[in-house]
Amino acid sequence: MVDIYIRGGWIITMDRERRIIKNGAVAIEDGFIIDVGKREKLDNEYKVYADILINAERDIVLPGLINTHVHLAQGLLRACADYLSLIDWLKDRVWPLQGNYTSHEALASAKLVALEMIKSGTTTFLETGLVGRYGLDEIIEAIYSTGLRAAIARHVMDLKGYATKENILHEGLVEPGDYSFKDTIRLIYRYHGWDNKIWVWFGPRTPGAVSLELYREISAKARELNTGITMHLAEVREDVEYTIRNFGKKPVEFAHWLGLTGRNVVLVHVVWVDDDEIKLLSETETNVSHNPSSNMKLASGVARVSDMLSQGVNVTLGTDGGPSNNTYDLIREMKHAALLQPLRTLNPKAIRAEDVLEMATIRGARALMIDHLVGSIEKGKRADIIIVDYWQPHLHPLNNPVSHLVYVASGHDVKHSIIDGKLVMFNRRVLTLNEEEVIEEAERSAISLYERAGVCINPDLRWPIE
Repeated sequence: MVDIYIRGGWIITMDRERRIIKNGAVAIEDGFIIDVGKREKLDNEYKVYADILINAERDIVLPGLINTHVHLAQGLLRACADYLSLIDWLKDRVWPLQGNYTSHEALASAKLVALEMIKSGTTTFLETGLVGRYGLDEIIEAIYSTGLRAAIARHVMDLKGYATKENILHEGLVEPGDYSFKDTIRLIYRYHGWDNKIWVWFGPRTPGAVSLELYREISAKARELNTGITMHLAEVREDVEYTIRNFGKKPVEFAHWLGLTGRNVVLVHVVWVDDDEIKLLSETETNVSHNPSSNMKLASGVARVSDMLSQGVNVTLGTDGGPSNNTYDLIREMKHAALLQPLRTLNPKAIRAEDVLEMATIRGARALMIDHLVGSIEKGKRADIIIVDYWQPHLHPLNNPVSHLVYVASGHDVKHSIIDGKLVMFNRRVLTLNEEEVIEEAERSAISLYERAGVCINPDLRWPIE
């Protein structure tokens, strides 16, 4: 007997040979992939012995997507900060809103984001940083109950600023350094490695909100506890000016100086870097999370992704949050990643669809240090698999499934999702969350939050609403 047998159309394995199997199949038992190959061969062994038989002959079967930059607490902030550059976006909209969250509203936001990610093909994600007022234990436990895998970073800080003295965090987000550091350690001891589904990371805030001593302490403690670090870096030109002016170092040099580089580090955005910094990222095997929609919307710039890839940097893909992207759909993000590099370089060959799909799967798994568990469809790995319905006009003729996934598909095309060998979504119905309840609670929570913060009460529209 097997638990689940998928009779595929196309199987995009993302294994070491990057095999694509037409008319393929996958067998799953006890959470593991136990076989993958041609349907005509595997049918005899598994078809009549499966508890659940999924006919996916008109579908594309691929590893679950891995989103390496998510803000769970920003799910309620969609359309609350349009048409702004990063600093004004933070000071005038995002910080006042996030600084006014109750733990109940933060949990509603996290569930909304989790629901959207499941429905659009994400099976694993990296949360960039939560603060104590959000109620981290409740959020972590809620995420576990959804079935998603997650590395959840807790923000660590001991200063109030962001780059300059004029840019001060909202008081509702400010925490003492010893408290935020020790609470991260508490969460690590309580949840890190939980069922190979939940990991706890350090999430130091950007330069200006963390002292040099605390950065170094975070680096040392992360190595000691065998966990990760994620941090925004070089997102906007002002970040470069700040580290050079105050420390005489470019952003990646600054991070390396403090021990914030290496295999266990995911640096986010990394837009404003030069050749020497890209070389340093490669030499230290530091991971980069590329967030094209956020960079475009905030006019932050275009990351040199094709250059990083050519130099051996492990570049992954993230959606960022509700107010900087407005969606957590990683499939839509793939198209933006694929189109930005030809535009930046004026070279249509700057990046390929295969590169982008790697960023959203196996490269993401490597960055989260779980590529031995997930990121590809091969024997012995945990069964994190999504199934995309290609029997639709916008995905035909299907002569190149990889190209279609990157340039044509969206999260709405995901039909089924399996995480750890369990069905989490079947025929677009999420089985681990009550969709109606999640959406209704998000609506109620958003209204309460906007009124308390005095932000986003009315939509930013030029047209009248009667």
